[in-house]
Amino acid sequence: MRRDNYPHQDDFVFMTEPTLHDVACDDAQGGHRMAYWQWGDARSAHVVICVHGLTRQGRDFDLLAQAIVARAAGDVRVVCPDVVGRGRSDWLRDPAFYQVPVYAADMVALIAQLHREQAIGTLDYLGTSMGGLIGFVLAGHKELPLARPIRRFIANDVGPTIEPAAVQRIGAYVGKNGSYASVQAAADAMWTLSTSFGPHTPAQWLALSQHMVVPASQRTADGSAKAEAGGDEGAWLLHYDPAIGVALRAITPEAAAQGGAIMWSLYDAIEARTLVTRGAESDLLSRETALAMTQRGPHATLVEFEGVGHAPTFVDPLQIAAVTNFLFD
Repeated sequence: MRRDNYPHQDDFVFMTEPTLHDVACDDAQGGHRMAYWQWGDARSAHVVICVHGLTRQGRDFDLLAQAIVARAAGDVRVVCPDVVGRGRSDWLRDPAFYQVPVYAADMVALIAQLHREQAIGTLDYLGTSMGGLIGFVLAGHKELPLARPIRRFIANDVGPTIEPAAVQRIGAYVGKNGSYASVQAAADAMWTLSTSFGPHTPAQWLALSQHMVVPASQRTADGSAKAEAGGDEGAWLLHYDPAIGVALRAITPEAAAQGGAIMWSLYDAIEARTLVTRGAESDLLSRETALAMTQRGPHATLVEFEGVGHAPTFVDPLQIAAVTNFLFD
């Protein structure tokens, strides 16, 4: 459903903010709501879904979404969900379910709702890190009831094999939410953990960071969040449920190996034309794995960005062009 406090813009030229919507998703604890941000023309049959990484949220793709809409001359819907537990979405009652199968089921529900609202003729998908893992399921699992098979698939800095050192690095900070005196203070703190994203101007980083925090007062007033606000009045908190790290830290080497084998089988079944984008200094997607992705399954095209680690943010014009050229050429 659409939330009317976010104005709709029919003309993409004037659309500087997305509209906010949500979809009801099933789970074993009675269901939850996933929020999503929509750019472009709600009547378009061409849908591009952009899904963020583990601790991020859908507004990460603002610049990319606007570029996709412009490249399509407005005839596209770009949909950027806040995966459950993040952003404007609900938090799960049981943190053990913060896992890819649940996220993939939510995306199936989202695609079904989008198709009911306007029949989907073309479905494309971009996923960063965790979002890419979700994409392997959607693109590679042939039994899922998708309105349309994914036509073009972009895996951003992720592959079926994930480097254990990167998982340990990320697990060390996920869920250790702090309280910040201002958005700028939060942005500064996040930059110490995110320098691998590559060069950003202070203005670019602040723009990416402003949607990563919520006022403590809003957190307590928001029925979708369950944590106590904490901190001083006027403080800012990270947007996600600290419990999203529980399942990550519970992964054993054996479980990781089993999960990698499953992801490779899904990857090998992908028929969509596929692009892999990689930070040349990534510690999560090794070059060995990225090259293997070009040689098996959909035989992906590989594009690497120098001076960037995990993960490219699609703020840089060259990164944006890699995506728009792939989608529309």
